[in-house]
Amino acid sequence: MSEIEREAMEYDVVIVGAGPAGLSAAIRLKQLDADINVVVLEKGSEVGAHILSGAVLDPCGLNALIPDWKEKGAPLNTPVKVDNFYMLGEAGKIRVPNFPMPPLMSNHGNYIVSMGNVCRWMAEQAEEMGVEIFPGMACSELVYGENGEVKGVVAGEFGRNPDGTPGDGYEPGMELHGKYVFLSEGVRGSLSKQVIAKYDLSKGHDPQKFGLGMKEIWEIDPAKHKEGTVTHTMGWPLNGNAGGGSFIYHIENNQVYVGFVVHLNYKNPHLFPYMEFQRFKHHPVVADLLEGGKRVAYGARAISEGGYQSMPKMTFPGGAMLGCSVGMVNVPRIKGNHNAMLSGKAAAEAAFEAIQAGRSGDELPAYEDEVRTGAIGKDLKKVRNVKPLWSKYGLMASLAVGGFDMWTNTFGFSLLGTLKHGKNDADATEEASKHKPIDYPKPDGKLSFDRLTNVSFSMTNHEEQQPCHLRLTNDAVPVTVDLAKYAGPSARYCPAGVYEFVEEEGKEPRFVINFQNCVHCKTCDIKDPAQNITWTTPQGGDGPNYPNM
Repeated sequence: MSEIEREAMEYDVVIVGAGPAGLSAAIRLKQLDADINVVVLEKGSEVGAHILSGAVLDPCGLNALIPDWKEKGAPLNTPVKVDNFYMLGEAGKIRVPNFPMPPLMSNHGNYIVSMGNVCRWMAEQAEEMGVEIFPGMACSELVYGENGEVKGVVAGEFGRNPDGTPGDGYEPGMELHGKYVFLSEGVRGSLSKQVIAKYDLSKGHDPQKFGLGMKEIWEIDPAKHKEGTVTHTMGWPLNGNAGGGSFIYHIENNQVYVGFVVHLNYKNPHLFPYMEFQRFKHHPVVADLLEGGKRVAYGARAISEGGYQSMPKMTFPGGAMLGCSVGMVNVPRIKGNHNAMLSGKAAAEAAFEAIQAGRSGDELPAYEDEVRTGAIGKDLKKVRNVKPLWSKYGLMASLAVGGFDMWTNTFGFSLLGTLKHGKNDADATEEASKHKPIDYPKPDGKLSFDRLTNVSFSMTNHEEQQPCHLRLTNDAVPVTVDLAKYAGPSARYCPAGVYEFVEEEGKEPRFVINFQNCVHCKTCDIKDPAQNITWTTPQGGDGPNYPNM
């Protein structure tokens, strides 16, 4: 516990993160007991400001939580009408037919949404029920009880100097204590990372795997717009350099979501995920759609991809991790928001039963059991081998063998059992000497853009006098290890241009961290070969301000 004296507030349940998992937990707790005291703490400037997702939403989670969501005006306005899959070559495409695909891959009955706007709507529902929601309140540290349990968090600390010392206007923040604390921070949450390490929650589980998702919103020519159309592509431009693919979703108002995902287990440190995304938009199929349009927003976020075998133990003394803090994305479906909602509901029910029984500060095994054996576990178990097949044998094996395995899992069995993921994504990076540099075309400023220009469309801002929230374990490692052995991959894997190596004649190279650009994607915390970078939360309200991501 910090030695700084702070005021404390007591709640029944403290929830970190106003995403779909945290808000679902808050709503469900109030459904079960209108008098239960629940607080949700959100580091973004408003609810939804840090939410970025594809997103085609399977409404099953919302159906379970708020069955009358249509009557209550939930922003699910664009049902999927057309579902396309393409394999891209450099200049052409091959349509992958829908009929051989397992039923779980169908998007009919789902909705193209802005998850930021869905979360804003969910926050309204929660507040009407009496949930206290505090945006702009970053949770910078955990508070532990006498028996080593998590009993709360520190939130709302402001005004430290760049060297970490309290400044003239320093505000120490408050401790918010709960009978249970829920961590719903999203992928690679800083507090979740701490509890996983402290309580050894990953023991016996595969390492978590990740992807980097980048997304732009475009306004296009109305003649080209086909509301409700969902398109996914694989193949070019990544080909054999990395796993991944794209999505193009036609939403309302002549807008499309254009996104690109790169699996972070790639070997070649010269790979530049952001530039792969920009190159993708020059494929004739995509360029024809976007020409004459304009990009209106940009953002990026890591995605948990390990699935069923990579979910760590979810409960710890005093609380639980929810949603993407655990990793509940169904990779072939590219969907996790429905599971996040279901996890929040399950955690709320387990905590409610414990509080009713007079318990607090212990673990919630009922939550863990429900996630692993209930709807979430069943959803993820069916697809558990697709990602390891893709990683080990490539795209075509994943499509053929993975598709067959999903079909057999539909009937409750798998000939493959459960495949392992192997190395984590940082360890998958190989030394630069084993690979050739990749030549990327210069952005044209019409279809493709440089990183700093695009970051301006994420409305990202950080107060510059605070400490850098991207911490180096060893200041020398970026130059002596990452640059010397791996050709400085941080200058490429970051989708916001945060990291650069400055090389001046007659001087040793310098590693520069432009933390003001950070869009909180967490890729550096995941992919850095030496695992020398730790992402921590900056002061509350800082970071991107996504309008409708």
